[in-house]
Amino acid sequence: MADHQARSGGDERPSGIPAIRWEEPPEGPVLVLLDQTRLPAEEVELVCTDASALVEAIRSLAVRGAPLLGIAGAYGVALAAARGFDVSEAARSIEEARPTAVNLSVGVRRARAAHEAELARGGDPAAAAAAALTAARTLHRQDAEASARMAAHGLALLDELLPGGGHRILTHCNTGALVSGGEGTAFAVALAAHRVGRLRRLWVDETRPLLQGARLTAYEAARNGMAYTLLTDNAAGSLFAAGEVDAVLIGADRIAADGSVANKVGSYPLAVLARHHGVPFIVVAPLTTIDPDTLDGASIEVEQRPGFEVTEVVAPQAQVTGPGGGIPVAPLGTQAYNPAFDVTPPELVTAIVTEEGAVTPVSGEALAGVCKRAREAAAG
Repeated sequence: MADHQARSGGDERPSGIPAIRWEEPPEGPVLVLLDQTRLPAEEVELVCTDASALVEAIRSLAVRGAPLLGIAGAYGVALAAARGFDVSEAARSIEEARPTAVNLSVGVRRARAAHEAELARGGDPAAAAAAALTAARTLHRQDAEASARMAAHGLALLDELLPGGGHRILTHCNTGALVSGGEGTAFAVALAAHRVGRLRRLWVDETRPLLQGARLTAYEAARNGMAYTLLTDNAAGSLFAAGEVDAVLIGADRIAADGSVANKVGSYPLAVLARHHGVPFIVVAPLTTIDPDTLDGASIEVEQRPGFEVTEVVAPQAQVTGPGGGIPVAPLGTQAYNPAFDVTPPELVTAIVTEEGAVTPVSGEALAGVCKRAREAAAG
């Protein structure tokens, strides 16, 4: 089950908002999430006491973003173990909550493997639960470290491609601290540029239909004092045509072995526009987002979201009449095409920035090489 705890929207909470944390009150361990569906109007914490509550939070996008989903998945397994639930069943339900983001399955499998390994060594259930929690906390820490390294590598790449600073960066969806154990992926690069005085403007796509750009990226940019401007997704072409975009920075939910990138729907058109206008199109993602078992873009399962996300809008304190709980903006019965993601082929990607550096040009061989070097470094 889950409970909500509200905070005043006007408090002085720092910009590095903890999107997820583990707590152990007297009544038992819980996983506390910042409910991202309620931002920016209010900051509400969602308290999960079991895997089913976490699954619902994942499906409703209360918790979202590939790296954070991996962390949440690992903590979800630890929560099930600590509370005495069926760990295998909890792991299965969490892993299946969203099919495209590979980090979710990575996190679930790491915590589950730690739990099973401790049991195989003869450990009792409490020791196995502690092992799962340690795995989750390790993944959380590693993601924060990866975020900082990606920011540094991404800023170095921007300076190489665009010497002189004054970067005007276009971003899509939300890739900041709300999706990460650290300061994010693509947003972290823009934030690094801002901090050294080399960001002139952050262009923020609103990101239809759920407005993650307008609600979340603008929220994070404002909290960090960045110069930003919000635009409708279909205004991006005119922005490129006016020569107002120096680079596109996006995150990723799954990167196939050949370098194809699945990200929030609307990313692929930006890649086409960037190529036409000679603008670098840069993907920023941790190595956990690279899936060597998915050979190419055609093999990526793209999640289809409910049609009411397109046919209705949600406004706080407004009367709702639609079946999805929003205000109808299309005739009743309208069918909607609503993929959560699209896939950008590798030939349209200028570089993929990971915590191990930038991969450019993008190819399956280059991605395999950076993954291999990271494994060898971890083993050594």
